[in-house]
Amino acid sequence: MMLAFDGAGIDGSAYTDVVELAHRSPAWLDGLVSAWSTYGLGLFAVLMVVGWWRARHAGARAAVVALAAPVTVVVAYAVNDALKLVVREDRPCQSLRVVTLEACPAPGDWSFPSNHAAIAAAAAVALLFVSRRLGAVAAVAAVVMAASRVWVGAHYPHDVVAGLAVGAVVGLLLTSAVRRRPDALARRLTATRLRPLLVAP
Repeated sequence: MMLAFDGAGIDGSAYTDVVELAHRSPAWLDGLVSAWSTYGLGLFAVLMVVGWWRARHAGARAAVVALAAPVTVVVAYAVNDALKLVVREDRPCQSLRVVTLEACPAPGDWSFPSNHAAIAAAAAVALLFVSRRLGAVAAVAAVVMAASRVWVGAHYPHDVVAGLAVGAVVGLLLTSAVRRRPDALARRLTATRLRPLLVAP
């Protein structure tokens, strides 16, 4: 039976420094970071909807690229979750036995890489192909999301860095593939019941 990986030796001291800083910080700041860590992924969904809505008015080709964003996020999550099952890294709150802002997950809820970071990075990269402005907002939000996951004690720093990398790579590969054949995909999809998603009335 495979033993769970202990990542404390990589950057455990940096993790504890951040957690201790969180404990010394004002309650309003901790509350703000915790809320973002828990609910912030909703912003990426809103940005993808906005990107799709604008792209739909620009034409079917642009709409296809925009619709690829949520698909990219789902694939990035699946890839990242598969890596979790391979590495099986214990959560830092379990290995280091520290008190964290966020409740420590149960054993078996693996830490590496961070799903939140992967989802955020995949959305950001996909959105950059839809709108530079939306993509830039999403990129900043992705970095803040990654940092918040360490602040609340859910992940080591290397967990979130790896999650950002996984999400960015998956986002780049999938969105680039869609952009190579947007016209063909647009023609196929507009001939189906998905046409209203691609062409504004």
